[in-house]
This record gives sequence, C-alpha cells and structure tokens, in this order.
Amino acid sequence: MKKRKLTLAVAVTCSLVMNMPMAKAGNPDRAGEAGATELLINPWARSSGWGAAGSGSVRGLEALFLNVAGIAGTKKTEAGFSHTQYLKGSGISINTAGLAQKLGETSAFSVAISSFDFGDIERTTVDLPEGGLGTFSPQYLNLTLAYGKVFSNSIYGGMAIKMIDERIDNVGARGIALDAGIQYVTGSNEDHDNVKFGIVLKNIGSQMKYEGDGLSTRVLVSPTNIPSYEMTIEQRTNNFEMPSLVNIGLTYDFELVKDHELTAGVNFTSNSFTYDQYSFGLQYNFRKIFYLRGAYTYEKDMTDDLLTTTASTGPSAGLSFDIPLGKTGKAFSIDYSYRATNPFDGTHSFGVRIAL
Repeated sequence: MKKRKLTLAVAVTCSLVMNMPMAKAGNPDRAGEAGATELLINPWARSSGWGAAGSGSVRGLEALFLNVAGIAGTKKTEAGFSHTQYLKGSGISINTAGLAQKLGETSAFSVAISSFDFGDIERTTVDLPEGGLGTFSPQYLNLTLAYGKVFSNSIYGGMAIKMIDERIDNVGARGIALDAGIQYVTGSNEDHDNVKFGIVLKNIGSQMKYEGDGLSTRVLVSPTNIPSYEMTIEQRTNNFEMPSLVNIGLTYDFELVKDHELTAGVNFTSNSFTYDQYSFGLQYNFRKIFYLRGAYTYEKDMTDDLLTTTASTGPSAGLSFDIPLGKTGKAFSIDYSYRATNPFDGTHSFGVRIAL
C-alpha cells in the first residue's frame, strides 16, 4: 500500500514539474522586478545549513520558511531565536524569533517575526551629494502566522500568512503573502518512515506599492501675469509583485549503523522572477544529538561573474547540538550555518532553540 502511495506521489510531482509554465528555466528576464525579496532569505540557522534540500522533511518552527506543512510535526512547544549576518561586510543583519505550539492531537500553530537591520546609511540630497545631513536606516519587518495539521500518519499540511512592512522614514510599503504546503511520509519498511516528500507554494500575495509624504515635494510655480505660488507635487510609484515560487523536495534516511544516520535531500525551486534552482544536500546525525550538514545549490550562470543574478556561489554548511534536558524529550539546541557568497564574506547564522 505504501509503495503504491509513493508511486502516486512521484507521478503527481513529475506531472506538476512538467506542466508548470515556469518549471523549465524560470523567468530571468523578469529578474529585479519583484519586491519584498527578503522573503527569499532563510533567516534560520538550523535549516539554512543545507540550503533548501531539507524542504521535504523539515519539522517544527523552522518549517515556517522551507515548507509550512512541517509545522504540523511540532511535538509540543518549541521556541527559537536566530541572528544572521547577511553578506558579512555589508552591515546587514537579520534577527528572527518564533514560537511553535502543538494544539490537540493533530494540529499546531506557529508565529515568527523577522527584523532586518541595514545599519546607518549616510543621508544625501541632489544639492549635497557628499552627505553631512546625518544618517537614516531602513526598517523591514516580517510577521508570519502559520497553522499545520496532520491528516493521517503519512500526510501533513499547512498554511501561513505573512505580513510585510518596508519603511524608510516617511515612505513605506505593506503587503500580505500566503504559503501553502504538504508533506508526505512513507518508507521502505513498516518500522521506519525514511522517505519524505514535500511541495510548497510560497509568497503568493498582493502587489505592493511605496507611498508616503516622502514622495511629495513643494515647488514654486510662477505663471505669467499672476503672483507666484507654491504647490505640492506627488511622485507616482509603480506596483511590484511578490517573489512567488514553488519548492519540490525529497529526502531519504539511511541508517548506517546503530546511533548513526545519514539523510540525503534534493529540492527543485521554480522561481517566478529569476532562474530556477536545484539543491543537493546531506545531513549526518549521531544519536540525534550532533548534526553535521552540507549542501550545494545551483542555478544557471551563477559561476559567471558577468551574467550571475545572485550573490550566492552555491555551497552551504552547518552544524547543530541538541542537548537533552532530562529524559522527557526536552532539549536545548545550538545551531550554526554558513552560506558562501561572492562578493562579501558569506552569510553566517547563529541560533538557539528550546523544545519543551
């Protein structure tokens, strides 16, 4: 029965990939047209260590980014915090905090907030291009609310709503986006569900537009034969879309010897506004206490300095320590990940998590 279900899941996946209009090569001609691209950055230290390769099996709080269906796998209560030095040397950092809570036997709720710090930027004008007017700092804030449900022993589902707020002084934009995902769990034998498959549709939402008093300016009008007067002119801004995408992921657990396990993962990302991506990763764990992971994410032209549309160069790695707190299943975790970039000195994430 499980083999038939797995065969059906693979067939459905292949059908989706073959029929998605953006599945073959993405849309690089639209690169740069989307807004709210901070939604594409994984702020969590644990899951970012092996790129998107873990989207099929991710569970708990960090499923908010990779596949919201994994929220349903929350065991009881999970709280976490992560600090990311994005493109180290650029002065950009991301702080993220979240909570996941199991509700009853088959469902779970999660909430997370991410704040982006761009540092202090020199304020300039047309008349004073060298600055000397002080500094300003953009404010980006994303709030995510998610709900996950276990439909059977094999099927998990989830949905998330994201509220995006981007602001610079008196100019800002707001938007709402949705994620929806499923995960399917099966295995090569009845005792161990070692095959996990997931598909998620991300960042589907309203168009955004920058508005505010900062787009207005006072000008002096001097018509012929009448006194001069001042009037306010408001500059128009165009709407922009969310960076929508589809993730399709599969992981397989190999039990090497007692207490040692290796998980292989692959993921395909179909982007609406740039090239598609392919992620391949491995995760090793010892007694579910020590984790070591690495991955490579590929997209077209990423190694060509002239044609690349991303700062990422592909490799990523990470490690985690899950420290048991007694014999009740409670644990305290320390996570770290590194993502290679060019230019700058990579992206570093540090996180802590407690499961109660």
